[in-house]
Amino acid sequence: MHGQAKTSVLKRLQRIEGQVRGLTRMVEDDRYCIDIVTQVAAVRAALRRAEEEILRDHVAHCVEDAIKSGNRADQRKKVAELMDVFGRAER
Repeated sequence: MHGQAKTSVLKRLQRIEGQVRGLTRMVEDDRYCIDIVTQVAAVRAALRRAEEEILRDHVAHCVEDAIKSGNRADQRKKVAELMDVFGRAER
């Protein structure tokens, strides 16, 4: 990852880590189930945003570099990787 994107993703992940610790406390404290489920959904949404940011950086740098290089094998590899990621996201 590169510069600002790396910093931003690390901050997001630290916030998510705090959210997950909060979930642990909620379960330990026998909080209302729906409140816990609501927070789980918030963590999932935060993870999706982090994933999107990482993918944007990947396309902006790794995929772009492969395209610029003219190396067809590397280009195909990068596209195949993206297709695999999107395929897994559909499941």
